[in-house]
Amino acid sequence: MATFLYKLGRLTFRRRRFVALIWVALLAVAGIGAATAPAATSSSFSIPGTEAQRAFDLLEQRNPGTSADGATARVVFKAPEGEKVTDPANKSEITGIVKELETGSKQIASVADPFATQAVSKNGSTAYISVSYQVSSMELTDATRDSLEDAGKDAQKSGMKVEIGGDALQVMPHTGTAEIIGVVIAAIVLVITFGSLVAAGLPLVTALVGVGIGVSTITALASVLDLGSTTSILAMMIGLAVGIDYALFIVSRYRAELAEGREREEAAGRAVGTAGSAVVFAGLTVVIALVGLAVVNIPMLTKMGFAAAGTVAIAVLIALTLVPAALGFAGKRVMGRKARKAAEAEQSPEAKPNMGTRWARFVLRKPVWVMLVGVLGLGIIAVPAASLEMGLPDDGAQPKSTTQRQAYDMLSDGFGPGFNGPLLVVVDTKNSSDGKAAADRVSEEIEAIGVGAVIPPAFNKAGDTATITVIPKDRPSSHATEEVVHSIRDAGADVKSDTGAEVLVTGATAMNIDFSQKMNDALLPYLALVVGLAFLLLMLVFRSILVPLKAALGFLLSVVAALGAVVAVFQWGWLGSLFGVEQTGPIMSMMPIFMVGVVFGLAMDYEVFLVTRMREAYVHGESPGQAIVTGFKHGARVVTAAAVIMMAVFSGFIGSSEQMIKMIGFSLAIAVFFDAFVVRMAIVPAVLALLGKRAWWLPRWLDRALPNVDVEGEKLQKQLTVEPGSEGGESGERELVRV
Repeated sequence: MATFLYKLGRLTFRRRRFVALIWVALLAVAGIGAATAPAATSSSFSIPGTEAQRAFDLLEQRNPGTSADGATARVVFKAPEGEKVTDPANKSEITGIVKELETGSKQIASVADPFATQAVSKNGSTAYISVSYQVSSMELTDATRDSLEDAGKDAQKSGMKVEIGGDALQVMPHTGTAEIIGVVIAAIVLVITFGSLVAAGLPLVTALVGVGIGVSTITALASVLDLGSTTSILAMMIGLAVGIDYALFIVSRYRAELAEGREREEAAGRAVGTAGSAVVFAGLTVVIALVGLAVVNIPMLTKMGFAAAGTVAIAVLIALTLVPAALGFAGKRVMGRKARKAAEAEQSPEAKPNMGTRWARFVLRKPVWVMLVGVLGLGIIAVPAASLEMGLPDDGAQPKSTTQRQAYDMLSDGFGPGFNGPLLVVVDTKNSSDGKAAADRVSEEIEAIGVGAVIPPAFNKAGDTATITVIPKDRPSSHATEEVVHSIRDAGADVKSDTGAEVLVTGATAMNIDFSQKMNDALLPYLALVVGLAFLLLMLVFRSILVPLKAALGFLLSVVAALGAVVAVFQWGWLGSLFGVEQTGPIMSMMPIFMVGVVFGLAMDYEVFLVTRMREAYVHGESPGQAIVTGFKHGARVVTAAAVIMMAVFSGFIGSSEQMIKMIGFSLAIAVFFDAFVVRMAIVPAVLALLGKRAWWLPRWLDRALPNVDVEGEKLQKQLTVEPGSEGGESGERELVRV
């Protein structure tokens, strides 16, 4: 592989104008496709194999006019102090708003008058209008949303407090500011790392080209492939981080080759042949982790994983082709001013021990202590992970300043916390001899469980399906509400055996519970798949058993520690105000498996880049200890810069008003911090120092069975000039140059 990539690097360096033109053309085509593609609708959210999904599908089949998947809204009214919503003036105002909503948009399916549906609190202080739409929240037009928001403004003038809850006002958070912050910090880190504006700008520009192509392609295909808006956010987040990192690895190695006195084209070839090999395998681990999300069997998550994996693949191709082409345009300006002056004076820069060298030597002196401090420190931080509770955030997790959160609080005060998460019990009486009696029995069983309220069964026109609305006593995301769902399902099993009627629980709350359970069940199989495949891949790279094993175990330690930090902040509330957490609650069910997938791939970037340099030094004759020092001498600064850049990109999302985006940003940033600085920079060299030569041991039979991909460039090194000026070396180099 190294030989092929060496040739590719030299070819793209020489044909840089042609290569740059191809990538610019691809960016233009993707941009035009995104601009002219039809607007994407909401990605259909389904959870195959769950009871809530089966109930939802049954309702769609038996009672299609209900728009079960449509958006909903609740316009909540609270009367001024000393008044009631049933007072003539307030009642007239609310009734007028009901009529206004009915004629406000063609997308509305139904508007329920609170005085006709008994949607008034017992003390008369609060009432709400239920609004159902024919389409999902992402398909609502701006005009429809505007009519909903404008509906209560006149009522507010009369003194009533009016707030709007539900998913009708839900829009995807704007994250442009987050990306800008991440890019600015990345630029600062790159300038400090390279000491050259040209070298710093090159990874940024090439990464933005890759992200532009990836996100534009996703946008262009969003309508055809039913991709949600979150898909492009994930692709942008990951694509930007890995795009900068991969280019950083190539540019760093190119500068090192120039510093050793090689010509620019030769330096580009060697950089792509060595660092490029590490980029290919690092990219493969990220792709495996993202594509592996398909094992969860949730279509939305599968599409997100494949789309993000495609963006990573583009980042790898850009690092191998566009980056060496751009290095050709950059000339000598890619080196810092000090290095350029030394080159002009035909002097080599002073090889002083850098921070990476000094740190590696310290670890070699105290490997046991460094390993113990790292492992115990992460172990202590991981303790809260044992209390992990998963769920999906509701309007109660919104900032207190939002109308959704205020409507949530008003409904909780007026009707009880469970009113924000009603359960919909579907009774399929098709195989029952007495459907009405079966539905009545279900209602009695639910009342016996102990809930806030049970609304009597309502049958469809055919009379073979009944729906019962259940109001729990506690809030939607609470453990008590989850127990209610399980109790209803247990009671439903007895009803089916006695009457033949099937009882299914659905609704947003039940769907969230089922989703969380499915994610929880998939976590261990997903971990086994991703870690297993990556272990095999790293065995190919490092020709070792213990090094990949250490890499996988170190990753698991950093992920569990990151989960512990997330639980402490978002579930327990520690330092919550610092990160803008206004209400603690369960951890978003998608977050752990999502974090495992993303961080595993990114963590392997550091492992591959740092340890391949050690392996390269060891293969070329250095002792195990000296190889560790050499690896840190050349790789520590780059890995540090790459980790800081990734943390900056992810941390930018912590400022989002959306709890979900905030949690993802925090979890990824803290996981990268633990993995890069504690595991890869401390525990890994300590373990390698303790293992010595045994770290690179591989059974002979396995060594013969595994293909030799030559990531460290051993074969390439032999084919290139061994001694400058030797006849064999020159002919060997000429042979490699011929493409």
